[in-house]
Amino acid sequence: MWRTFATVFTTVFLAEIGDKTQLATMLFASERETNKWVIFAGSAIALTCAAAIGVLVGAQIERFVKPATLKIVAGLGFIVIGLWTLISR
Repeated sequence: MWRTFATVFTTVFLAEIGDKTQLATMLFASERETNKWVIFAGSAIALTCAAAIGVLVGAQIERFVKPATLKIVAGLGFIVIGLWTLISR
């Protein structure tokens, strides 16, 4: 269980660092009059809801597609996104 937790935490944490979600959160937090705890709470709840949707959808997909196939599709998806990121300027 802890190995799965560590893998998911590390993967999601690294994926979120420096992405547009974090940049948007920094933008909101940079406003002087804004309560930083409100920004944190809104951001944390939004990310939690997005993760919940991912878990629910993943659980449903798993019922119809083999886990090995999902790993291949996810891996290819990350490669395609990475290549697209490198190529587009």
